[in-house]
Amino acid sequence: MTRDLATLSVLVTGGARGIGRATAERLARQGARVAIGDLDADLVRAVAAEISASPAVVAAGGRVVGAELDVTERDSWDAFLAATADLGPVDVLVNNAGIMPLGPLLEEPEALTRKIVDVNLHGIIHGTKAVVPAMIGRGGGHVINVASAVGRVPLPNGATYSASKFAAVGFSEALRGELAPLGVQVTAVLPNVVRTELGAGVPAARGVKAVTAEDVAAVIESAIHKPRPELWVPRYAQVIAKGALVLPQRVQDAMARLIKADKVLSSADHEARAAYEARVRTQH
Repeated sequence: MTRDLATLSVLVTGGARGIGRATAERLARQGARVAIGDLDADLVRAVAAEISASPAVVAAGGRVVGAELDVTERDSWDAFLAATADLGPVDVLVNNAGIMPLGPLLEEPEALTRKIVDVNLHGIIHGTKAVVPAMIGRGGGHVINVASAVGRVPLPNGATYSASKFAAVGFSEALRGELAPLGVQVTAVLPNVVRTELGAGVPAARGVKAVTAEDVAAVIESAIHKPRPELWVPRYAQVIAKGALVLPQRVQDAMARLIKADKVLSSADHEARAAYEARVRTQH
């Protein structure tokens, strides 16, 4: 049965920018009540007010509330849930917050390594622990973890990022088995290169279309309507990636060279990424 978004309260992390913002806008236009969290407290509140005031959202009866959230700190989750409690119990948790600093592993500062894992893995674990118990108590809910295509197909120059997204996919699969008997569904969303600030300057592999934040938001909405275990963006990338995994490693490597997948991260435009890299490396 398709769920009516106008009856749901949805929590979206990393909601001030990119995929998170696009998702909040899309769901609110369908009448959903959406809580968005972000490290940038002023920006997330301004974004929430802007979305809520848009004519399409007003007409649909949707609402967006923003509050500060550091997904790496469990206390911050508790404070965020208290600050947005008037939207009602969370029906859908979208663990979207993530960072993607790029570069050779051996040149990656230890603090940055820890930060990538904290945001991309510990963030979804903390969110799950903070939100899911109440879902279980009410008899149902849905967790959507935004991972990445590199959570199945790792790429050079993003070793820690790839590892964190592999972990996010594995966490989602294990969690699905734990929560299904308790009425809570789990979906992993795996986008290819997304044209957001996070993906600035990163080329798509040959033959694989780069996608927009709106494309990913549309898939997240479809997952809410009809929950599925794993969704790729674009969807045909799953066939290519999983089909390649059954081939011998030397053939996989040759295919990666052919479509230039092995150069996707290492050939990123550093100038185009400069502002993003500076912000994620210094933001606390």
